[in-house]
Amino acid sequence: MAVGVFDLFSIGIGPSSSHTVGPMRAAAVFAEELKASGVLAHVASLRVDLYGSLAATGHGHGTMTAILLGLEGFHPELILPAEVEERLAGIAGTGTLNLAGAVPLPYGVKDMVLRPLTVLPRHTNGMTFTVTDAAGAVVHTATFFSVGGGFIVREGEEDAARQELEESKKELPLPFRTAAELLEHCAATGLGIADVMLVNEKASRGEDEIRAGLLHIWSVMEACVAASLKREGVLPGGLKVRRRAPDWFERLKKECADGQDTDQDAAWDAGPFDPRYWQEWVNLVALAVNEENASGGRVVTAPTNGAAGIIPAVLFYALHFAPGMDKATGADRDDVVVKFLLAAAAVGVLYKEQASISGAEVGCQGEVGSASSMAAAGLAEVMGGTPAQVENAAEIAMEHNLGLTCDPIGGLVQVPCIERNAIAAAKAINAAKMALWGDGTHRVSLDEVIITMRETGKDMSHKYKETAMGGLAVNVVEC
Repeated sequence: MAVGVFDLFSIGIGPSSSHTVGPMRAAAVFAEELKASGVLAHVASLRVDLYGSLAATGHGHGTMTAILLGLEGFHPELILPAEVEERLAGIAGTGTLNLAGAVPLPYGVKDMVLRPLTVLPRHTNGMTFTVTDAAGAVVHTATFFSVGGGFIVREGEEDAARQELEESKKELPLPFRTAAELLEHCAATGLGIADVMLVNEKASRGEDEIRAGLLHIWSVMEACVAASLKREGVLPGGLKVRRRAPDWFERLKKECADGQDTDQDAAWDAGPFDPRYWQEWVNLVALAVNEENASGGRVVTAPTNGAAGIIPAVLFYALHFAPGMDKATGADRDDVVVKFLLAAAAVGVLYKEQASISGAEVGCQGEVGSASSMAAAGLAEVMGGTPAQVENAAEIAMEHNLGLTCDPIGGLVQVPCIERNAIAAAKAINAAKMALWGDGTHRVSLDEVIITMRETGKDMSHKYKETAMGGLAVNVVEC
């Protein structure tokens, strides 16, 4: 299938789309194959090999526990945080995994084989699942790659998947792979970027379903913030990073109330929203989402978990601080959500088609940079930008995230990831404003920046691509 809006915005659990969501999805697919092929009853033992970045930073990203859940048959978009905690406690307590939910096997995190220095040819995020019978004979094996944003590719099926993608794009009314093609469609039809994306989405589902799905995505983003603001203390993982979002929220309520009494139990998004503090609100949303992600909570990949706070923060800005939104009705606000996410997704398609959104492949420029670019496009779109201005906003945002490395301390999606989302959200807002003050003409095109990002990722030392071997990951002494 061609990459669509619900591929780029999918619901999962933290802390990483490529290291948590993707591996869980691959393990669940493997478990389903065991059931479907009829070999499940013959399985006596299981082996899981993790390669490259998955092995190097898997413990900090929850890769191993995510795989255990997937092997039990759980899918990232359906499992709830309470179920995660319950099953992981059960596996740890008994030392037994229920393969495909049916066959108990003595297996746990410690039994996985880690090969951090071995990188498979297709991608650095590789994993192989193998099951054998009582005689030791292999009854089923499969290798998968987690290629960013929760997307997975099976070894040996890359060409077929690529061909299927190309064939599905031919069925789209307005197919595009580049920003130039996207702008050509806009010029020929008179449609905006969000509308072009909508036309393509309608090729596979009804408009009401699309709208309901996007509003649901936004509701999960909002729920993520709300859940985060109720948590206190430090984030899990050993770095002892203090949660800041709840305290910041209390301070913001007092600052925006200007000394007046406020309802302390009011919903977090009920205001008041003093425009003097727009950036503090944007920071709050970005931090809250990524603190929840770091806790293994329920988030929306946008387009990855590591960058999950940027689009919600900028969309929050659009809904509460963009000109005219103080007079908007509920239906108007829903229209803004749908239009924003469609335009952002259109730009996300360009990164998936021409480059990568995987930090392990191109560094954090592929995660935070792509999300910032997508958010800038979404904001420019809902603020009335022309297609050329929207494309310019996306270009500005990525241009100033080029070269961003992926070097989280301890392999945890905490430092510098959480603050980086807030910084990139502000960049996206500034990029949209800059583009809207121009007429859409600019020297460097979005396509040129995307290709530059891809080439920069290729040139970047592997140490700075989610391996915990360079940058902050090794130059900060942990206490």
